Amino acid sequence: MSAKRAKRQPAARKSAQRPSKRRLITAEDLLQFRWLSDPQISPDGNHVVFVNKTVGDKNAYAQNLWMVSAQDKASWGQPRAFTTGGRDRHPRWSPCGSIIAFISARDKERPQVALIPAAGGEARNLTDFPEGSVRDFKWSPDGTMLAVSFREQDPDWTSEAKKRREESGQTDPPRVLDDWFCRYDGDGYFNAQRYRLHLVDVATGKSRVIETRDNLGYFSYDFSPDSKQLAVTRNRDRLAHVRSWKDEIVRINIATGKITLVRNMPEGPKGNVAWSPDGRFLAYAGRIGMDDSYSTENLELFICDPVKGSPRSLTGREDYCMMAVSIGDTSEAEFTPKFRWAADSRRLYLQIGWHGETHLATVSRKGGKIAFHTRGANAYQLGNLSKDGKRIAIVRGTTTALDEIAVADVATVKRSITQLTNLNGPLLRQLRLSRIKSHWIPTPDGTKVQTWVMMPPDAKASRKYPGILEVHGGPHGQYGIGFFHEFQMLAAQGYIVVFSNPRGSKGYGREHTAAIRGSWGGADWVDIQAVHAFMKEHRQIEKTRIGIMGGSYGGYMTNWAVGHTDEFRAAITDRCVSNLVSKFGNSDYMALPDHYWEGNAWDRPEARWNASPIKYFKGVKTPMLIIHSEGDLRCNIEQGEEVFTALKLQNVPARMVRYPRSTSHGMSRGGPPDMRLHRLAQITEWWARWMKK
Repeated sequence: MSAKRAKRQPAARKSAQRPSKRRLITAEDLLQFRWLSDPQISPDGNHVVFVNKTVGDKNAYAQNLWMVSAQDKASWGQPRAFTTGGRDRHPRWSPCGSIIAFISARDKERPQVALIPAAGGEARNLTDFPEGSVRDFKWSPDGTMLAVSFREQDPDWTSEAKKRREESGQTDPPRVLDDWFCRYDGDGYFNAQRYRLHLVDVATGKSRVIETRDNLGYFSYDFSPDSKQLAVTRNRDRLAHVRSWKDEIVRINIATGKITLVRNMPEGPKGNVAWSPDGRFLAYAGRIGMDDSYSTENLELFICDPVKGSPRSLTGREDYCMMAVSIGDTSEAEFTPKFRWAADSRRLYLQIGWHGETHLATVSRKGGKIAFHTRGANAYQLGNLSKDGKRIAIVRGTTTALDEIAVADVATVKRSITQLTNLNGPLLRQLRLSRIKSHWIPTPDGTKVQTWVMMPPDAKASRKYPGILEVHGGPHGQYGIGFFHEFQMLAAQGYIVVFSNPRGSKGYGREHTAAIRGSWGGADWVDIQAVHAFMKEHRQIEKTRIGIMGGSYGGYMTNWAVGHTDEFRAAITDRCVSNLVSKFGNSDYMALPDHYWEGNAWDRPEARWNASPIKYFKGVKTPMLIIHSEGDLRCNIEQGEEVFTALKLQNVPARMVRYPRSTSHGMSRGGPPDMRLHRLAQITEWWARWMKK
């Protein structure tokens, strides 16, 4: 596909004239970003509605729906606000295109599904759910119903219950838990409550629960083309949280509620179920075998018969993973596969991460070779298709451009892409940004590690600069193409930023990812050392002033590095992992014994302990900044506390910054604006203290 620029109008051209001299990016530019996501093209292909997230008043984000024409070339680049509620998301067109349904959280405690005419007007709430959480919904093809995933708040923790306790002087209630799946990072504690599937009548707003007999609450679902059935993935296992290979697919008769199991389905995780437009097939993302959805194994695209089952993989012949997700700080890291059926049911559109890039591709319903339709240093995100299947709404970003909304014309031979918005353009035209250069670094065992170098925007060829090695989280994600504010800010401050995808990363095939399964600190450390050696040999990096930093697993590797070498001038470990034995029982993400890790955490902890960075902290000398959130449910704050205590007891210069319980593991990407700015200021101060003297 070729990309076209959005046509600018004379008025916009006048207000967006390029300044005579661009300035360097700052932390505070975060406050001007527009995060654009979830593009949905109208059934007739003429308009795209999307979510526009900005920093609003009182240190809060404003999230509204915006609309842009995809047909009238005179309107390209001129999107308009469509809702003003400030907490609106998940827009979906009705099948006839006259109505847009969306999730509105104007009443923060009681989000509802609202409807608004596509031509504009006042929105009205369709549902009247009690206090709780609406995850998502789907229209029935006939436009008469919505299937909605809703979870009611625990009665002891509603705002009304809290108010009664405050009035009577009572404390918060205890949590009495029988199931360990009672919390999730970014979602908080929900105790025994689960999402349930509700069927809502569009004409009356009345709803009823469709029983799925699911134990986890994170099911996927889709209507049959005739609107008479729902296909639902479910897990009835008592340990569903860690046994995702027990997932099933069922068909539910909407009129009677009868549940019929899709037969002849092998064990393995199954998600994102989607009925083909002709009704003959179900597609889903999964794998065969006793592994969960987040794994070193490739997640594949399957199709099966809705009655007989007997799935076959469409992507298994090639070494791509449907969950190769790029990690950045200007969009959420969604470890969710994305695919869409073509209108003729003959093929499916996929979003695939490969070598740091994210591209759009198709695969035939019969299988065969995956065809890529985009290329180059871009990150594309898949939206939906128009009813005739000729146009796709997408998001496009690069390392020097924040995400914007575009449309791909897939019916033409050239399969052209047209950018429809340029909402971040006025800010970006003020800035001197850094581009990146890709390198493939050889390691002693013959592996080649893709590595990118980001130079300071005003770097002089005759000068040397301090270098910062950034390590991504996951570990089964990838760095690559996409606007990374933190990287750009550090480069603007005079650092050469280096980031790579060592073994364990997705986007380089199954063997590259599986190389560290149950053995962190092995092949991944070999690769990180090779990248460090490359930095020391780089003609413009001062080899005695190299620092290392990372978040989550990147924090793990930072801890591992300082426990194995004194060569880094300083380090920053963010929302880290330090002790895999203690982490076993205090994370929202759990692993079964003898599964990912050999042994267990109580009487056979050797594999976890030997891979724990804290084991090697005797004699650590590297000054470290420890950043952690008290509300982190993925990597508990005690992981950072262990690092801080070990350093202080050995008289190593260290500082710990604890962010409040209202923040989570993803604070650097979606936390409160003031906390994000504070974090960037701490990073800036730490590097200035240790790297520039």
